[in-house]
Amino acid sequence: MKAWLTVVGIGEDGFFGLGRTARRALLDASVVVGGERHLAMLPGRIRARREPWPKPFDVARLEAYRGTPVCVLASGDPMLFGVGSTLARVIPPAEMRVISGPSSLSLAAARMGWPLQDVAVLSLVGRPLASLNAQLRDGARVLVMSRDGVSPSEIAKLLNERGFGATAMSVFEHLGGPLERRIDAQAETWHDDTIADLNIVALTCRAGSGASLPLTIGLPDTVFMNDGQLTKRDVRAMTLARLAPAPGALLWDVGAGCGSIGIEWMRSHPTCRAIAIESDARRQAFITHNRDVLGVPGLRLVEGRAPEALAGLPAPDAIFIGGGVTVPGVLQACWSSLREGGRLVANAVTLQGEAALVEWRSRHGGTLTRIAMSEAQPLGGFDTWRGALPITLLDVTKAASLDEAASIDQR
Repeated sequence: MKAWLTVVGIGEDGFFGLGRTARRALLDASVVVGGERHLAMLPGRIRARREPWPKPFDVARLEAYRGTPVCVLASGDPMLFGVGSTLARVIPPAEMRVISGPSSLSLAAARMGWPLQDVAVLSLVGRPLASLNAQLRDGARVLVMSRDGVSPSEIAKLLNERGFGATAMSVFEHLGGPLERRIDAQAETWHDDTIADLNIVALTCRAGSGASLPLTIGLPDTVFMNDGQLTKRDVRAMTLARLAPAPGALLWDVGAGCGSIGIEWMRSHPTCRAIAIESDARRQAFITHNRDVLGVPGLRLVEGRAPEALAGLPAPDAIFIGGGVTVPGVLQACWSSLREGGRLVANAVTLQGEAALVEWRSRHGGTLTRIAMSEAQPLGGFDTWRGALPITLLDVTKAASLDEAASIDQR
């Protein structure tokens, strides 16, 4: 089918800032759909019927026009945090064309003199402010698309709380239009509450002492609020290396404690997902706190005890069992739910837990690793090695089923 839907990126300069192709598409359309602000930018000579987006947002209404020339108006680049991305998941590529304009991110980077490919980008539209925490490190340049005029003040408050009060903030209103305005300040001195809803914030991050966290796995233990139920830094790094996070992959963190494994899994890539299963109410509060402070508010918390709490959860690509390997049914329930080709990693510190892992390996394969760590500590006027409890780590990959293996061989 010939493309019947055209998505036009329009800027603050309105219809007359569009190129010839975009203007022609609007002139030829039978229906133009968009936000009320965008529809108001169109001149009277656009004869198409104008329809604001339904509330709540619904693509089905647009699909009813299939075969009719339709234009959708979107801000700037429709494929960058825009409605074009949403439509592309529903409308086949052959039926849709996209005419992009300059995005607000491109305009802001140009005003700042920043190469856009070197800048971290975050949208707060429909996303928690805590997502910004994952981007905060000394020297980072970040462009934040605000949800409204209050966002810059909320950003400044968060920066001050996280030890980034010296961060330079540049707030741009109505980029690319006649009402464009720029406000510069440091987060610690920010006080302007009269910002237009349409704004974007450029941050040049400056961290106070100890505020900037490393990019590598194995964050300091001190950044996690916990009651001692924490996979320690070095063991956590080894465990995550065996879990091998991949973009888009889902982890179950079973017996999550303070949530450190799931949190670092999600910090490894912005598309990684994790579910923390924890039965203790106090530790559930730790998980909620830690996930926000460390910038992964999307980590899902399931309040309950395995194996019962695992029922109905989406199948994971990897599972970590930090506690409960001796609980009847936990290992089997996790193994049954794991996707083929997925990885199961389990840690044990007791003899009974180790015995359970040894028995499991005898039936399902995998590798067992003994981790014994020691730290130098004072002994009188000298130093000696103080050993931590040894940990047994099981790492096993779930092979394809016989039926699946046979189908692969046939292909």
